[in-house]
Amino acid sequence: IMHLPFRGRLKLLMASLTAIILLTWLYLLAGNLENGRSLLLPPCLVETPEAHVLERAVLESRVREVEEENRQIRLQLSQAQGTAGQAADVGNYGNAVWGASADTGPEDVENTAEERTNHTECPRSPMVQKCELIHVACVCAGHNASRDVVTLVKSILFHRRNPLHFHFITDAVANQILSLLFQSWMVPSVQVSFYDADELKSEVSWIPNKHYSGIYGLMKLTLTKALPSDLTKVIVLDTDITFATDIAELWAIFKKFTDKQVIGLVENQSDWYLGNLWKNHKPWPALGRGFNTGVILLYLERLRRIGWEQMWRLTAERELMSMLSTSLADQDIFNAFIKQNPVLVHQLPCFWNVQLSDHTRSEQCYTEVSDLKVIHWNSPKKLRVKNKHVEFFRNLYLTFLEYDGNLLRRELFGCPTQATSESIRLQGALEELDEDDQCYDFRRERITVHRVHLYFLQYEYTLTGDETDITLVAQLSMDRLQMLEAICKHWEGPISLALYMSDAEAQQFLRYAQASEVLKNRKNVGYHIVYKEGQFYPVNLVRNVALRNANTPYVFLADVDFLPMYGLYDYLRKSVVQLDMAHAKKALVVPAFETLRYRLSFPKSKAELLSMLDMGTLYTFRYHVWTKGHAPTNYAKWRTATTPYKVEWEADFEPYVVVRRDCPEYDQRFVGFGWNKVSHIMELDAQEYDLMILPNAFMVHMPHAPSFDISKFRSSPGYRYCLQTLKDEFHQDLSRKYGAAALKYLTAQRNI
Repeated sequence: IMHLPFRGRLKLLMASLTAIILLTWLYLLAGNLENGRSLLLPPCLVETPEAHVLERAVLESRVREVEEENRQIRLQLSQAQGTAGQAADVGNYGNAVWGASADTGPEDVENTAEERTNHTECPRSPMVQKCELIHVACVCAGHNASRDVVTLVKSILFHRRNPLHFHFITDAVANQILSLLFQSWMVPSVQVSFYDADELKSEVSWIPNKHYSGIYGLMKLTLTKALPSDLTKVIVLDTDITFATDIAELWAIFKKFTDKQVIGLVENQSDWYLGNLWKNHKPWPALGRGFNTGVILLYLERLRRIGWEQMWRLTAERELMSMLSTSLADQDIFNAFIKQNPVLVHQLPCFWNVQLSDHTRSEQCYTEVSDLKVIHWNSPKKLRVKNKHVEFFRNLYLTFLEYDGNLLRRELFGCPTQATSESIRLQGALEELDEDDQCYDFRRERITVHRVHLYFLQYEYTLTGDETDITLVAQLSMDRLQMLEAICKHWEGPISLALYMSDAEAQQFLRYAQASEVLKNRKNVGYHIVYKEGQFYPVNLVRNVALRNANTPYVFLADVDFLPMYGLYDYLRKSVVQLDMAHAKKALVVPAFETLRYRLSFPKSKAELLSMLDMGTLYTFRYHVWTKGHAPTNYAKWRTATTPYKVEWEADFEPYVVVRRDCPEYDQRFVGFGWNKVSHIMELDAQEYDLMILPNAFMVHMPHAPSFDISKFRSSPGYRYCLQTLKDEFHQDLSRKYGAAALKYLTAQRNI
């Protein structure tokens, strides 16, 4: 070959290079065709994990051979060119093809290969068993963290293909919120366990900590003790995490651990542990930049074996002698431990914890969207951090924040689902329904399980031991949101509100409440989200959520479009004592009035209200469209009354009442418009509650557009027929429950 002219040698070498590449591709193509599949198919279409692993190994072996052969040819080609001035161009061409520069070392080649796999059209199949259970742990305390963790859970559920077991270390507040949320969410192939954070506080309370997360920021150190002893490994996550991929890919990294590695972490992307952020900045010791503990792979079995509990304690005690307190909670102690024991850590690629704060190097973790695996909003500023891609990250986060959680109730095909007693009961109830029934949709609504998120905002009201305290109970949807500020100004006592909303509407409400000076300053209002599902407004179910979560001895059952008179809270508490409600079954009626004016000078007293009534500025409630609803109140008598008086139940009576909290719940068969309050008052009467009209109490209904359900009732004969059918069935059930005493309700209904 060396006897040929330079151009001839160059052409021969290029031809050889081309021939080898073509022969290699033909070889691989033939091998794949024998197995019935084409090399052109993306790796995600391989039929079985075993075949995928075998084929990938063969392919990688042949690629390495081809790379070596071509490296030799490029070397010869470069030598043959001599000083022809073309070496640089051909060398750069080779680098463009094979993706490695002249000074690339073995680690860089491995990283480059890994980066290339990030950009494939199909994600690599995670190296986990089909239906393998993945364990995830979170420390979650308080109202805000309980709300944040839902977005994390949604992002995991959206991408997952495996059963999940969530382990939550919680305080009492988060336990109450999350236990009902998951119970009512009913996501197949998801288990949830709770562990009492109070029982773990003594393990870490001795550590001084300056971090805003407080004592809960140290509790990840206790997981080997807190979690079940037979749990071998777990993924530990902060609540401000968003997943952009299947969590099984992260779980699979456990298999890459060496025999000695026990903790998987991503390098810290800020300069905190380098100690150069400001003068005299002295961080805890760390290995290089240190590691961020927002995402941790904990090999619990191995940690227990090496005596993790004693080791981290000794590390913390030693460092606290000079550091005095932690600045970044558990992260400081994890890093000091790793500094002393670097062989125990497995460094995760940084795209598994892209840390977004004002002072991080997170932009070096990704070049394309497909690189992103986990986004970590590790800053108190959260969505307001400075990052040139913050809008992209923000939109990804908002996608899950506002995503309809009902859509995540999907089965995992091919994985056995352990049926719960509740799911079995619901399935049985569903099978009993007749799909040809004209009122099927109404009956179906009664057995629909709605997701419920209690205490969506901060709630700090505590009982004072006052046995006369009263909670105003009401429900609303998005179109009544503007009433909240006015109600808070009129009622200073505790309030329990259930809000029927979609996930996106709940976020709108959150922004509205956080921007309102009135609502921000009221901590004794419990906001409970009942998430939308089904065709009808489940008004009585929503009312019951608000009623069950009132925590005072008495409740004022109202509607959100009524404004109580000023001072009603105190007046009702005095009436509770005056009428000895602790020892008698009584329902105190607050007379209802209305105005047709959107702007009203609210009456400050009964005398002023009567004057406005005479002038036509106010009216008795619904006197012109539904007189029967409040006629038994006897407004004529109320005008001159000075003491409470008893009235008898009459058909269709639906007053607003104060009762003991243990009163009957609302009947949930009534949805949308019609008979939802009437049926409740009827049952109070059946239980022999005395209906007592209060002489110096009143409330005023404010005008608003008619609801969608009223429009359906008025325009649909089918709707009215089904409502009448439900009424008849309610009467029959009442008779079975209360016997002959309930016959008067059926008689009264027939006489209408």
